[in-house]
Amino acid sequence: TKEWVANLPPDDHRRNDPMFQEPELTLNIELAGKLRDVGAKYGKTPAQVAVAWVLRRREVTSAIVGIRRPSQIEEIVPAGDWDLPEEEVARIEEFLKEREEKLRNLRR
Repeated sequence: TKEWVANLPPDDHRRNDPMFQEPELTLNIELAGKLRDVGAKYGKTPAQVAVAWVLRRREVTSAIVGIRRPSQIEEIVPAGDWDLPEEEVARIEEFLKEREEKLRNLRR
């Protein structure tokens, strides 16, 4: 959430990362909500959906994820065994195209 980002410590590297600043922040929060909706249909978290999507890509052989707590490992591992349905892969790819188009339009 924007509140979470606003409360990051002053020395946190994410404060300088464009993904955590406008206009990308709003678009990324919107994308996370869409991944949450996909995951809700299957009892999966947004992180599991994202990792499963990455692993479905032919050019990808592994997913490198950022983990800060052991519980996050337990959350992510099942994504490697989940076969994300093809229609959801297509939906996520459409979400990403929409995000990029919105970002391009905002930067004009």
